[in-house]
Amino acid sequence: MEVGDEFIVKPFVRILLTGAGSPAASGVIRSLRLNRDIDVEIIGMDCNPEAVGFHMSNKHVVGPRASEESFIPFVLSLCAEEKVGLLFSLVTDELIKLAEAEEELLRIGTRLSISSADSLRKVIHKGRLYQALQTMGMAVPEFRMVNSPEGLISALYELGYPARPVCFKPVVSDGSRGFHIVDNGADRFRMLFQEKPSSAHISEEELLRILHGHTIIPETLVMEYLPHEEYSVDLLVKHGEAVVAVPRLREVTVGGITTKSSIAKERDIVDYAVAVVESMQLNGNIGVQVRRDRLRQPKIVEINPRIQGTIVHCTAAGINLPALAVKQALDIPPSKDELEIRWGTRMTRYWEEVFYDVHGSSYAL
Repeated sequence: MEVGDEFIVKPFVRILLTGAGSPAASGVIRSLRLNRDIDVEIIGMDCNPEAVGFHMSNKHVVGPRASEESFIPFVLSLCAEEKVGLLFSLVTDELIKLAEAEEELLRIGTRLSISSADSLRKVIHKGRLYQALQTMGMAVPEFRMVNSPEGLISALYELGYPARPVCFKPVVSDGSRGFHIVDNGADRFRMLFQEKPSSAHISEEELLRILHGHTIIPETLVMEYLPHEEYSVDLLVKHGEAVVAVPRLREVTVGGITTKSSIAKERDIVDYAVAVVESMQLNGNIGVQVRRDRLRQPKIVEINPRIQGTIVHCTAAGINLPALAVKQALDIPPSKDELEIRWGTRMTRYWEEVFYDVHGSSYAL
């Protein structure tokens, strides 16, 4: 960077981005490269040799899954060998293991933008999250935790079914996996002929048929259905204190991924999300999923204690959250302009392709 006759040497950081095949990877990489204050080099890591983020990275590595014993040793070795300055994980399953290894990573010069392991355990488990927030007096959906078919059916009726729809989801799950709505009023004829077969709605009869013969189920959160608008709030948090919060109204989603959204200036949604992350003492890039209940009051759905899949929409609205997290990790304060939100910015997502030749080399048209 040149100013007058002087040259300013920009900070340089080599970033390891795990989960390079995740829906967030493309937007995160583009956001990091848009930052003009810091030079970045990105190493993409994923268990999938055709992870789309590899095509956009300076270098890529196929590595183990978080569930494998070799995961942390592999990450430590890679960070030491490549002199990685900062590690971003886009995979929820990796977070607690990485947080527990933070001291080892710091000893080899690799910083993490992540919450503490204790905080992660509380928010990744949705039941513990709801219990903790409820204890602190915050509004949460009415809920029950169950681990048997009988408990699940009983919870449905306790929460108002069949007069009102009730939903359930495993207490530890990612995206929309395992999420279902038991709704006696759903128009199943219309669903049969007009909707794709990926609807979250399920009838009590179908649920009972699936559960038949099973005595236990994964620990499950059963909760009131929140019928109104859904928001993803992307935040940057510095050791329990929110730096900036950007709410996205989720207008259309496919498989849990937002395909159409708008940056919504809704104070109660921002205040609620900020209170949640600060009460849970989180750190780094955080996503809070919120819906409005029957009275249009905001209530928690879940927390993603990591970068979310559509964070690039915030970048387009003037808030480059991945770049701000890099600065935060390097103790570089953000400028006033970097925290100015362009309210009303809209997004429509479309498909784009990466191709591979017979030798495995990637290219785009």
